[in-house]
Amino acid sequence: MPRKKVTEVSGNGGANKKRAGVKRKERDLSSDDEFEYEQENNKKPGKPAAKSGLQPVTVADDVKEKIKLEFPKVKGQLLIFGATNWDLIGRKEVPKQQAAYRNLGQNLWGPHRYGCLNNVQVSCVVSGPCAAHSLLITTEGKLWSWGRNDKGQLGHGDTKRLEAPKLIEALADNVIVAASCGRNHTLALTEDGSVYSFGENKLGQLGQGNQTDAVLSPALISYNGQPLVKVACGAEFSMVVDCKGNLYSFGCPEYGQLGHNSDGKFIARAQRIEFDCELIPRRVAIFIEKSKDGQIMPVPNVVVRDVACGGNHTLVLDSQKRVFSWGFGGYGRLGHTEQKDEMVPRLVKLFDFPGRGATQIYTGYQCSFAVNEMGGLFFWGVTNTSRESTMYPKAVQDLCGWKIRSLACGKSSIIIAADDSTISWGPSPTFGELVRPDNKIIFKYKVLNIPPGLVHELPVTSLSQEQEHPQECTAPT
Repeated sequence: MPRKKVTEVSGNGGANKKRAGVKRKERDLSSDDEFEYEQENNKKPGKPAAKSGLQPVTVADDVKEKIKLEFPKVKGQLLIFGATNWDLIGRKEVPKQQAAYRNLGQNLWGPHRYGCLNNVQVSCVVSGPCAAHSLLITTEGKLWSWGRNDKGQLGHGDTKRLEAPKLIEALADNVIVAASCGRNHTLALTEDGSVYSFGENKLGQLGQGNQTDAVLSPALISYNGQPLVKVACGAEFSMVVDCKGNLYSFGCPEYGQLGHNSDGKFIARAQRIEFDCELIPRRVAIFIEKSKDGQIMPVPNVVVRDVACGGNHTLVLDSQKRVFSWGFGGYGRLGHTEQKDEMVPRLVKLFDFPGRGATQIYTGYQCSFAVNEMGGLFFWGVTNTSRESTMYPKAVQDLCGWKIRSLACGKSSIIIAADDSTISWGPSPTFGELVRPDNKIIFKYKVLNIPPGLVHELPVTSLSQEQEHPQECTAPT
């Protein structure tokens, strides 16, 4: 059975974890213990999907839809600011295996530009709220990657860290239209609805039917159903959506984040708790609504249109503009006025009223956002755990009247492209991802797209502005 070692248990069978009320703490972003666990599990062979009792989703070719997806019709240039010491981000110290990079990379307090991209037109940039690596998609559908790479999450067939974007040669013959970054893994979606995955796989988050420490080069996930149209990555799990609006998940089931009505937890033997991981895409079969008195009712006719993942939770937007959330409930990030974990997608009631449905959804590591039909931005969860949590969606009054075009939230910092402006805020400490208030360069660019990064930001800006001010951004060192 696919398993994951998580924690030791006390003699009475209770998990030996520290808790503060009901606010359970997710596993630290630090990877200090990652390599000890890796050495233990490197000796174990990959485990086949047959042990999970599930077979890959399969649809006959004569009933399978034929689609051709398009990437965003954006032409711009990439700017970067924030932390760039990729092996230190989210960690207390650089692991011994990456000691050579200990002093490589710096905090960029203003917008910079990569020289290798001077003649590259960028369509989309991708990172994640718990990721220390990044991707970009060109207007020709080519995928580039750079950043941390100790699990092969850059897709270049090795574990060498990259300081600047590099084309993923293994995908050069494919047209990539979308991608997503987890903590140490990556998903890439092609124009025909196929998904490639690479990076860490010891929890099955690559969906390739086994558990191995890492997959260094892109490989197709174990799926032969309807073409896929959306991909999203949590820290150690993944979500995909097919062209019929069905949602599938795979990876670590901790906190119920896969949506299969279980956290997969069991005591394997004395002093050890493990999880039964999903190694191949499994359909999320039920969506629910809970009444105030606790009555649970299924919600029918859910056709998924968008999906977004935080570190350990997920948001879904359906065709009726309803929002569902599930996974880890700490700090109110699910928006249900309580901190309980949700094992299946649960309706967020605020957006289930006529004229108040959601049109956009976003997630940070411990928080969630939605834009409703009237253009209002709503927030719930927390960006600073030392402050009070927002337990249900509340309007961000300071942005009332602004048209939100793009939003990114990392561990604690938030940056928004609204109207023709760029707005950022967040608690300390920061590493340059908010841009200094006296830095005027960013305000001379129209930001087209912003992906979330752990403590770095990667806005895509218009080309025309760059031509007027070619000397204002230089390549990072």
